[in-house]
Amino acid sequence: MLSIALAGKPNAGKSTFYKAATMADVDVGNYPFTTIDANRGVSHVRTDCPCLDREERCGDDNCRDGKRYVPVELIDVAGLVPGAHEGRGLGNQFLDELSTADVILNVVDASGGTDAEGEPVEVGEHDPVEDVHFIEEEMDLWLASIVERNWESIERQSRSPDFKLDESLVDMLAGVGASELDVARTLRDLEYPEDPIAWTDEHREALATEIRQRTKPLVVVANKADIAPEGNIEALQEAADVVVPATADGELALRNAAQAGVIDYDPGDPDFDIVGDVSDQQREGLNRIRDVMDEWGGTGVQGSLDTAVYDLLDHLTAYPVQNETHWTDGQENVLPDAFLLRQGATPKDLAYAVHSDIGDGYIHAVDARENRRISDETELEEGAVIKIVSDAN
Repeated sequence: MLSIALAGKPNAGKSTFYKAATMADVDVGNYPFTTIDANRGVSHVRTDCPCLDREERCGDDNCRDGKRYVPVELIDVAGLVPGAHEGRGLGNQFLDELSTADVILNVVDASGGTDAEGEPVEVGEHDPVEDVHFIEEEMDLWLASIVERNWESIERQSRSPDFKLDESLVDMLAGVGASELDVARTLRDLEYPEDPIAWTDEHREALATEIRQRTKPLVVVANKADIAPEGNIEALQEAADVVVPATADGELALRNAAQAGVIDYDPGDPDFDIVGDVSDQQREGLNRIRDVMDEWGGTGVQGSLDTAVYDLLDHLTAYPVQNETHWTDGQENVLPDAFLLRQGATPKDLAYAVHSDIGDGYIHAVDARENRRISDETELEEGAVIKIVSDAN
């Protein structure tokens, strides 16, 4: 399961985002450090279900009339403050929690209503652009400190005649999610001395920054967009590559209303319908949320998750089945499973995602959409429905 972490300064709305995205029971408060220990739960990314290409919807619990919700892990890390990489505010503990994440949502208070420490100020008083760069810098410095602490070991290893820098770096950085490919690409893009003993702090910091960018890409969630002063969202969009305006409060209100049967709404919808009895005050509140959704195409909570996985991580959704005609498993369930894979993934990659034994016993695959056998090197596309033939079936 892919892992998405919520990072940001205290009081930016991370816990509200987490609760809205998971509907888990967590503390939400208008004060710094509402979260102390990281919350871990299951959220979902949304895509079109292949059942839309059939006469009937699949009926899976994670499919809502063709809107398929694929599980991902969501981690809510306590707020970070300046100096977190040095341990301030238990920063090292919180940064360590991010090490297992595949992508990070940097939740920023777009309203400018909290200062750098997360303390409430007048709306518009703080520049939220500062919060974009602060998280990147803290993470880079945190990773640089890990490299620095372990560099003496790299130097000792370099005295061995069979020393290979890339292999040593993979061993050192595996704990933060760096693969052999990440290290190889990083070294290719850096200029550095051949002898590790000649490396300077600048070389190590450059290495840390490159590795962080490859292993912990960021989406900026411009939260509290519903109360952000004019120009704040645009300034954030200019300051960062990927920015999603959002109202976590609005999304939480919609999900609670949907659970209560007051509105018809699925996460990620650009609008909702009021289907139950509401007071004038409730209707006014819902209409305020609708105004924000009209401006930004939704509340931004589901959009942030989808952007992180499908755009930034460049993943696709594939569906393994046992019966290529009916798209079912052995219990006649239609499209029961969905797996997130990197773009360029092959049928064999899908087999290993299902189970290592299925991958080890892989024989061939069938494209269920076209009912034909496909090459082992075929690159899967979004919504692929694949029968895996394996001697482990």
